[in-house]
Amino acid sequence: MSADPSRADATRTLRGLVDIPSPSGEEAAAGAFLAARMEALGYDVRTDAVGNVIGETGDPDGPVIMMVGHLDTVPGTLPVHESGGLLFGRGTVDAKGPLATMVHAAARAAETAGARLIVVGAVDEEARSRGAHHLAATLDPPDALLIGEPSGAGAVVVGYRGVLRFHYEVRRPPAHTSSPAERAVELAGGLWQAVRTLLPAAPEGAPLFEHASPALIALNGGLTHARAEISCRVPRAFDAARFLDQVRRHGADGEITVAEQVPAVRTGRGTPLVRAFAGAVRRRTGAVSVKVKLGTSDMNILAPHWSVPALAYGPGDSRLDHTDEEHISLAEYLLAIDVLAEALPDIARSLARPARAAGPHPEERRP
Repeated sequence: MSADPSRADATRTLRGLVDIPSPSGEEAAAGAFLAARMEALGYDVRTDAVGNVIGETGDPDGPVIMMVGHLDTVPGTLPVHESGGLLFGRGTVDAKGPLATMVHAAARAAETAGARLIVVGAVDEEARSRGAHHLAATLDPPDALLIGEPSGAGAVVVGYRGVLRFHYEVRRPPAHTSSPAERAVELAGGLWQAVRTLLPAAPEGAPLFEHASPALIALNGGLTHARAEISCRVPRAFDAARFLDQVRRHGADGEITVAEQVPAVRTGRGTPLVRAFAGAVRRRTGAVSVKVKLGTSDMNILAPHWSVPALAYGPGDSRLDHTDEEHISLAEYLLAIDVLAEALPDIARSLARPARAAGPHPEERRP
């Protein structure tokens, strides 16, 4: 296996990915570029049925460390340019920077990690996470899972809140505006107000990670027909079934359709995975911050499905996600590659177990 040839090469990978627009559903060109770059770095590469690019390197008999970033971005393009050591463009932070970090770190660590390293450029994370769901259905569980999302080079993310997103659609017969009967749009607005009161309150003094928070994404309609889209970020142990029963009782005049439902996820700070990774961060940066995030990522889908320890890591400031100012520090990006390349052997040692046969590609398994 060839090692990462140069820091300039790593920068070319990131710039090349960012130069290719890849909103959700349009990742093919970026995927082809990523596959070519991974092959040049010594990976065994394949593209699965939904467009996920999967590269493998390292020891086929070692513990399996899977790293999953995403190829897609939110819609909209930004001018791609470098200035003052910063790379500007859509996806620099969310999340082509973290994905390119994984590609080059695993290539560098392939000969020394003592692990089977799988790096995935997943599709559709910003929409319905088709890529992650397909991975869950077709790949065998790894021994550890790393998600490529911006944490900052000196931090790791061990948890994300879950999400419950649903639509409410209601129809009412035509009536004069002087009628006391409720209009469709009023019923939809009333359901939104009910949702705000029905979400359970967190204990006093609890961190925001333990709070449920609703957002009205859309409200459209008029007298006879209305539709609302509501998204709730939810904490661990949230009883989604009970909450939806309550919502449906309040919205009995219409229909509730669940569009997305994933649980909150959190890995303990004292787990071998987190300890090993945090140690590498500390050695390279002098300190480490362990965070939880209020949003959601593919970690929410994959970690519970596979029941494996997981964390998220990557360069960049997540406050720039989806903004017109999205950019990444190239120095931080290169530092994150150093951190992850150093962390991978430590993670593998924390997962050490008897060698096993590599077996067929996991993609050969079908649900």
